[in-house]
Amino acid sequence: MNEQQAGNQRVSLALSGVKCAGCVGKVEAALKGVSGTATVVVNFAERTATVTGTATPEALIAAVSAAGYGARLIQDPALALAEKEAEEQAFFRARVRDALVALAVGLPLMVAMLVDGSMMHVSGANRWGWLAVGLVTAAVLATSGAHFFRGAFQALKARSATMDTLVALGTSIAWLYSMAVVLFHEAFPEAARHLYFEASSMIIGFVNLGLALETRARGKTSQAIRRLLDLQPRRARLVRDGTEVELPVEAVQRGDLVRIRPGEKIPVDGEVVDGASFVDESMLTGEAVPVAKEAGSRVAAGTLNQSGTLLIRAIGVGEETALAQIIALVRQAQNAKPAVGRIVDRVTAIFVPAVIAIALIAALAWFLWGPEPRLSYALVALTTVLIIACPCALGLATPISIMVAVGKAAELGILIRNGEALQRASSLNVAVLDKTGTVTEGKPRLIDLIARGIDPERLLQLAASVEAASEHPLAQAVVTAAKARGLLLAPVEGFSAETGQGVQGVVEGEQVVIGRLRWLAGQGISSESWQSEEAAAAQQAATPLFVAVNDTICGALLLADPVKADAAAAVARLKALGLRVVLLTGDTRATAEAVAKAVGVDAVRSELLPHEKAAEVTALQQQGAVVAMVGDGINDAPALAAADVGFAIGCGTDVAIESADVVLLSGSLHGVADAIELSHATLRNIRQNLFGAFLYNALGIPIAAGLFYPITGWLLHPAIAGAAMSLSSVTVVSNASRLRWFKPSRRQ
Repeated sequence: MNEQQAGNQRVSLALSGVKCAGCVGKVEAALKGVSGTATVVVNFAERTATVTGTATPEALIAAVSAAGYGARLIQDPALALAEKEAEEQAFFRARVRDALVALAVGLPLMVAMLVDGSMMHVSGANRWGWLAVGLVTAAVLATSGAHFFRGAFQALKARSATMDTLVALGTSIAWLYSMAVVLFHEAFPEAARHLYFEASSMIIGFVNLGLALETRARGKTSQAIRRLLDLQPRRARLVRDGTEVELPVEAVQRGDLVRIRPGEKIPVDGEVVDGASFVDESMLTGEAVPVAKEAGSRVAAGTLNQSGTLLIRAIGVGEETALAQIIALVRQAQNAKPAVGRIVDRVTAIFVPAVIAIALIAALAWFLWGPEPRLSYALVALTTVLIIACPCALGLATPISIMVAVGKAAELGILIRNGEALQRASSLNVAVLDKTGTVTEGKPRLIDLIARGIDPERLLQLAASVEAASEHPLAQAVVTAAKARGLLLAPVEGFSAETGQGVQGVVEGEQVVIGRLRWLAGQGISSESWQSEEAAAAQQAATPLFVAVNDTICGALLLADPVKADAAAAVARLKALGLRVVLLTGDTRATAEAVAKAVGVDAVRSELLPHEKAAEVTALQQQGAVVAMVGDGINDAPALAAADVGFAIGCGTDVAIESADVVLLSGSLHGVADAIELSHATLRNIRQNLFGAFLYNALGIPIAAGLFYPITGWLLHPAIAGAAMSLSSVTVVSNASRLRWFKPSRRQ
């Protein structure tokens, strides 16, 4: 049951104030607490939330606001992306400004500390100077650091803790301690009169700089969505009452006639009613070869008309276009949360409170058992642990890689409808392929003609004249072949057809009967001399139609569904990736084995009904296989749904596409291998991110707490901790961005 059938709706929200993985858990919890919510997915990388259920947008926004964050409804994807980019630009500029202000104060103090070797307040002689420094630092906290304190206050009201909590606590504690030393230095032992104004300013500066760099790097990951949105032109040339009128594309309605000139992008999905041209569909399918279009051909919004002028009738507008649906599905997949991401979310949800506890324990340990000045050491440990342990990098590790990978897949003509499938694809070890339309072109063609005692063209003309009255795909292949040779079809009289057997009629006074050999024999027509041709056709994976003229078989038409030109190479790639390849088909055994031999699969199953295909997939899974199913027809839908990862050929039926996890827009089997290679690259990238983030926290927290101080003398300065924390997030985002340059092996 889909969402519409269940009465559910999908609501997309743009979030603000979400700065760390801890925030994600708070927003998810708030949204799940709204009555009527079915599922919630929060994408930390994109700062968006997708909610399904019956909850109203107003209730969801109110819940996010109550949790201390901002939210607004996303209605127009293009407008939402433009607004998001504008917000990120403003956020970037603000954080750069804040960083420069804070570092302008902190760096001179840091240099002075390094030159002087200390930053101690030992008497009242320089008290007024340090008081001025303290007030300037307070101004930095109140301006450049204001957003951290606002976020921490909102989190406190929601009884939670976030990255803002850690930064606000660390910097304010360092500043308060330093001001206490300046104002009441007599109350502190001489060794404990260290000042940390530079730490407060440097932490604010480095964390702001890190947020700016992360925002800039993260912005590049949404380029795939931006490129897809940019494909659709903003205006269309409508033809009304013979007059062309240029209007915004939003004004186009189904049934309108639209003129597309050479070099223009097609604004809506449509059917060509006049004209012929070649259309570049590479931006949607990933395939560079332009496709010929003529009257009756379908065209898609966003593709580029190359050579001729086309007049099309709009059949898909607005959100109905294939491009709009692709954008929606890419967004959905980018928001998805694979299993590894859900594990990380559970870890980070308790991470911030745990960090605060570790910081307090470390400070207490230094105060009770540390060397003099104990109070100063305790403060350093407390502040440094709070700052360095922020789980930003951990929370970004998975979603940022998924986001980039799904966008890259769209560029390659691979539409990943389910982010979980991107992870599962790396574990596949069996690929099950449908035959018709998947391994073969799905359009039968006349590949040979045998004539005895009659001119071959006359034989084809008679056969095509009769077959023109039939709607069977094989009949259409015969008619197409005759027209391609310039043969004129004659009228047919007394036409009749027997389903699955053959047709007959009278053409120019001659009785013509066309069909299978056994059926012709049942009509009293001698067929013994043609049995060897029937057997030979089966070896070629061809279907023979025998033609009898006036009760004598005088020829045979050999029709076959040709194997796709790149099918064998794609199967070889799948096998090189370690997959066993199995061919499933409802066709005859002889035809199936001929196709299997041509493409080099490992096993073949023939004469299967739709439910039997699904049963074959289930049987493989029960043997321990992780199965990919690739198909294009309605009869493949059960098997696609049963497979661990279902791949639908994009030119296939809507039912097959809706049943699949991945859609191959180009219709090429190479897309399956491309998706599997991308899956391996993505999982490798996520592991690198997680390893780096976990290693950073695993090493950073003990060093910050001073665990190694008795042995090595290592004790991090809080400002260095702030820089390290910020750079860890930038490193994760930069590593994920490397997926933008991924190239499948066949394209390298």
